[in-house]
Amino acid sequence: MNLRFDLDMGKEIEKDKIYDVIVIGSGPSGLSAALYASRAHLDTLLLTGSEVGGQVSLTNEVDNYPGFAEGLTGPELVQKMQAHAERFGTVVQIDTITEADLSRRPFHLKGLYDEYWARALVISTGASPRKLHVPGESEFTGRGVSYCATCDGWFFRDKEVIVVGGGDSALEEGIFLTHYARKVTVVHRRDELRAGPALQKRAFDNEKIDFIWNAVVTEIVGEGNVKAVRLENTQTGEQWEHPVDGVFIFIGHIPNTTLFEDQLEVDEHGYLVVDGRYATNVEGVWAAGEVADPVFRQVITSAGMGAAAGIQAQRWLDGHETEEAQEEKPVASVRQAS
Repeated sequence: MNLRFDLDMGKEIEKDKIYDVIVIGSGPSGLSAALYASRAHLDTLLLTGSEVGGQVSLTNEVDNYPGFAEGLTGPELVQKMQAHAERFGTVVQIDTITEADLSRRPFHLKGLYDEYWARALVISTGASPRKLHVPGESEFTGRGVSYCATCDGWFFRDKEVIVVGGGDSALEEGIFLTHYARKVTVVHRRDELRAGPALQKRAFDNEKIDFIWNAVVTEIVGEGNVKAVRLENTQTGEQWEHPVDGVFIFIGHIPNTTLFEDQLEVDEHGYLVVDGRYATNVEGVWAAGEVADPVFRQVITSAGMGAAAGIQAQRWLDGHETEEAQEEKPVASVRQAS
């Protein structure tokens, strides 16, 4: 038996093992899928990807996840979810998948450190918010810079914030922020919005919302937390500092689906297309969380999608117990007895 050291938890991992279920991604959807799969006595491996814990691990405080009335940090929630999945046997492995072959079973994955085989696959690779790439953005993420008003708006009660963007998401989130913030200023690089007419009317009619036109953020300034942004007029080049308590950036998301190009169906925005039970167009492959959700993008909805995908993987495997895996090399299946 060839053994390899688990980089994350100090466990020994058997090489060339065919797992019942492999989950790619360690955010709430991936951890929930792994929990449900391993609790069903399926041999389950979770591959973390480069962002261990997903986007929520960058969140300072989570106060809208049911069951935690006092709130907790993103990393704390991820640790609890990981411990829960591991309690039922999920193996957590730090690795980033660089190649995936979904054309045959068992599915074959290549990572930075090893290769993996799976009878069923749950993809939870998430979506990354588009960033401004300006000084201070990374430094103050979670300390005044946010990409989710629903997640973080509550922390800006009676404060002044800016919203960067001019599309539907920017105005929707800006309007939502008026429930908490004293003032919301929308900063847009042009002199007209891309959002739909109905949303524009709601924003223009809201007395808490102001607009700064033809401007871009060139720097986010603060000490411990955000204190101001530096703005530049796109027409005149004039620069000035605008005091603010929070910066909400809504210039789009990029679903992390490059790995599966030409194998899985995606929509016009690059999100994986799934049916009502989160199945992709490849049998035995499900997708959960923000990689397949351009609408809600919440921890709780991602966790629910992951749970459903884990259940569906278990049901699908139950119906394929007698199917012989098409293997490239002689490898023994390790399905656990229930």
